[in-house]
Amino acid sequence: MATVTLKCPNCGGGLQFDPASQKYKCEYCLSSFSQEELEKANPEAAAQQPETARPAGAAAGQQAAPKIQKPGHAGGQERSAVVYNCPSCGAEIVTDETTAAAFCFYCHNPVILQGKLEGGYRPDYVLPFEVDREKARNIFLTWLKQKKFVPKDFYSPDQIEKMTGVYFPYWLYSCQADGRLEAEGIRDQGSRIVGNTRYTDRQKFRIERTGSMHIENVTRNALKKADRKLVEGVMPFEMKDLKPFSMGYLSGFYAEKRDIESREFAPQVEEEVCGYAASSLMNSVTGYASVQVKSQSVDLKDGRWEYALMPVWTLTYKDSSSDRIYYFACNGQTGKVCGVLPIDKGKLAVFFAEIFIPLFIVLMIVGYFI
Repeated sequence: MATVTLKCPNCGGGLQFDPASQKYKCEYCLSSFSQEELEKANPEAAAQQPETARPAGAAAGQQAAPKIQKPGHAGGQERSAVVYNCPSCGAEIVTDETTAAAFCFYCHNPVILQGKLEGGYRPDYVLPFEVDREKARNIFLTWLKQKKFVPKDFYSPDQIEKMTGVYFPYWLYSCQADGRLEAEGIRDQGSRIVGNTRYTDRQKFRIERTGSMHIENVTRNALKKADRKLVEGVMPFEMKDLKPFSMGYLSGFYAEKRDIESREFAPQVEEEVCGYAASSLMNSVTGYASVQVKSQSVDLKDGRWEYALMPVWTLTYKDSSSDRIYYFACNGQTGKVCGVLPIDKGKLAVFFAEIFIPLFIVLMIVGYFI
């Protein structure tokens, strides 16, 4: 399995994708290149050919990367780490078995583990980052202003520096839903009183509805180890900005490959789509006092699953007192945030003391005079 580092055509430095300009930037000579310019200047990069490299410790001709058993789990199973050689400096890079892009901690070049995204694991689409690190940091600090009881460690400069841009894997489901509805509607025509009895005149109507609905990009998380609240809490993404997958978009960010196949939740998604289509047909029936459904059906056609990588800024914090992991996540396209925050019990105690002790004193004084 090969590793890749995108090189600057001018100086040979490592290139990183810049969300603000939507171009590849070199941190050494400060050159920038669009996707088209990079492909023209470096045909090998356009073809996404890996630099000569192989998993660390592998002899020529060997395909399998050595694995180091590492504590951790996903779905109740142990995960393993994989070791690679950095194509720029030769240093060893240790990653999780689902990680597809990382950094070399010695030469600081972004490294794409190309083999992780080949064949059936190659994404169909990627949604590039539009929120850069500085903007994500400002969003985080603005969000924290509303949270009064968060420990200072959670937003210390050292902690904020650990904010990481990650491409998470998602499955996208699209189809055409053809629905049919037969029902009976009752409409009140007025009322009259005869003697002591009130009569209501009603008419019954036969109702038929048919329609076709194009469903696009129903999204599901495709990574077991990712916190479900984290990867789903930042949704939705704006799918109009999806681009055909290119390795270059991963440069400068971390990326994960999927370890959940679409078949694992296909029945659930198809049921959800059928329910949505049926509800849409039912909602088109208006103007009746009551409606009784006689028959209803939804047929799904041209269903397809596509694999995409979506951008998320993440920040995690481990509370040593409870040994619990807390997190902040920011949608790397829209800036939407979600998170589960730790509570500083000391700050909370001070708050209650400032509120309730003066109130208690006032009540004691009032009670004394009464």
